[in-house]
Amino acid sequence: MPPGVESLPKSGRHVLTRLESSPPVNEGCILVVDNEPQIRRVMRTTLIPEGFEVDDAKSGDEALEHIRSGKYDLVLLDINMPGMSGFDTCRAIRDLSDMPIIMLTVHDAEKDKVEALDAGADDYITKPFGMPELLARVRAVLRRRSPILGLSHIHLGQMDIDFETRQVGGPHGEVHLTAKEFDLLSYLASHPNKVIGHRELLRAVWGPEYGDETEYLRVFVNRLRKKIEQKPTSPKHLLTEPWVGYRLRLPE
Repeated sequence: MPPGVESLPKSGRHVLTRLESSPPVNEGCILVVDNEPQIRRVMRTTLIPEGFEVDDAKSGDEALEHIRSGKYDLVLLDINMPGMSGFDTCRAIRDLSDMPIIMLTVHDAEKDKVEALDAGADDYITKPFGMPELLARVRAVLRRRSPILGLSHIHLGQMDIDFETRQVGGPHGEVHLTAKEFDLLSYLASHPNKVIGHRELLRAVWGPEYGDETEYLRVFVNRLRKKIEQKPTSPKHLLTEPWVGYRLRLPE
């Protein structure tokens, strides 16, 4: 019997099995930004076998040069870097792109998480962390919700949201939403005028392991309101139901 062929005795058929390693499916290109060479090496050796292409940068300035000249699906960004901080780098990236950003830090206080999310990050992970946790968060951030069946677009005041192209248009042109901002808006729009609880929103948009991360919702809802509401401090569409969740108000 030739190598790599396994017999199925009941049917008499043969099935080819891959005994030799083959290149993994390309899961996307990740930019790792950290001033510590060891961290960058560990990230490479972890992510490449999982099917990711990896570039790295040792500073915020170098990261911005990479982003201006290349195309990435995700940035893993250390907060505590000399020179341009991770927060400032995150804000600068947001001026250039809506690609997902996960921030890495040794601090675990809620105010640090909120500051990272406020700066434009999609997620936050505390050092030291295990590689399975990192991979789970990378895949959660890269996961995008499918288009809403039966709903192509909606109007929110002067805003037009197209769910098939994932684009938002306003009176002054296109409004850029990050992937997770759009996913959050999509989920709310798929349940119009219905109150969606915090836990349900977190699990639906970020994943089952995020059910208790309520600060994510507060920050992302505020970010969304700044982009889709005429008066973000007095929203007419994306409404808070105190102690319960959020509701997207659409015309009946």
